[in-house]
Amino acid sequence: MDIRPFKSVSERRLALEKDLKIDLKNVGFFSLDESMVANHNCENMVGVSQIPIGIAGPIRIEGKDYFIPLATTEGALVASISRGCKAITESGGVLAGVERAGATRGPVFRIKNLTEKRTVEQFLEDNFTNLENIVKKSGLHIALKKFDTACAGHDLYVRFVFDTEDAMGMNMVTIATQDIADFIEEKAKIKCLSLSGNYCIDKKPSWLNFTNGRGFKVWAEVLLTGEALRDVLKTSAKKFYEVWLAKCMTGSALAGSMGFNAQFANTVAAVFLATGQDLAHIVEGSLGITSAEIAGENLYVSVYLPDLMIGTVGGGTGLATQKEALSILGIIGGNNGQNSENLAKIIGGSVLAGEISLLASLSEGSLVKAHKKLGRGEKL
Repeated sequence: MDIRPFKSVSERRLALEKDLKIDLKNVGFFSLDESMVANHNCENMVGVSQIPIGIAGPIRIEGKDYFIPLATTEGALVASISRGCKAITESGGVLAGVERAGATRGPVFRIKNLTEKRTVEQFLEDNFTNLENIVKKSGLHIALKKFDTACAGHDLYVRFVFDTEDAMGMNMVTIATQDIADFIEEKAKIKCLSLSGNYCIDKKPSWLNFTNGRGFKVWAEVLLTGEALRDVLKTSAKKFYEVWLAKCMTGSALAGSMGFNAQFANTVAAVFLATGQDLAHIVEGSLGITSAEIAGENLYVSVYLPDLMIGTVGGGTGLATQKEALSILGIIGGNNGQNSENLAKIIGGSVLAGEISLLASLSEGSLVKAHKKLGRGEKL
């Protein structure tokens, strides 16, 4: 899709609806249902903060074309991701992989000594079936998968991992973990100091989430052709690779970064805001690695996101604009976990497109020019 000039948003909408065969009537320019929001999303509501939504794409993922709704105030972002989408699609599309790592909650319990630590850990193993049944009673769409522990001094941390199907699920896992903690306190005779002891670890950058995963682990890869590199991205495999190595690998290592990537958070934030995700989880979505390898005139590029906390039901996904954005992607509502997995693949492909376009722009020196034109409206 070209980023064409139009006289008005209405004119652009009509063109997009015709070209993309999608209905954009509910994307912005309306008031929220205050009664619904007050009971689910925001207390003491006094108004609405509007963020522009653009459409990037199409991007071909696993043989299917998607148009990506992106909410952002950063000029050039939608255009940049669209350029990455074009290069990917002309190269045959994205191959994506998803693994459900699970939503986590990590309470901390107070123990007397290491002997009690071993006793409690054995209690948890012996009573795992009972814990599973407690979780089942707490909700229809949640299941306990596993747990692990850590201990420091008199504090025993337990990280419970749950399958929450199509929901991001933090409300579900918090309720379930409270029921589990009540059972442990009663039967094991130890005190739960806090329902969350930061061993979850929720809404913070963390090496534990990087290595073990949280929510979804997502991989997306493409072999960019020499033609796409030359004609769409205006660069070469060698120039792209050199910038990737210096920026994503060496520069990230020198800085002690937890993200060995160019701009995961940029794309993740735009998709999250458009589709009603919990925005605090953007910090977790910023974790990950971009990889690149030269293959003759072609270039292999992949991304790995180990910590993507997302859903297609619950939270902000039921708001009108966000619901419409999910419908554009064809993944609205619940579908036994399939919709959230598809959203994970779409975000992985979108992040890949953003990485490709930015690194290509840096490699051929057009970053400032693009931002002056699209971010400031300057005539160049």
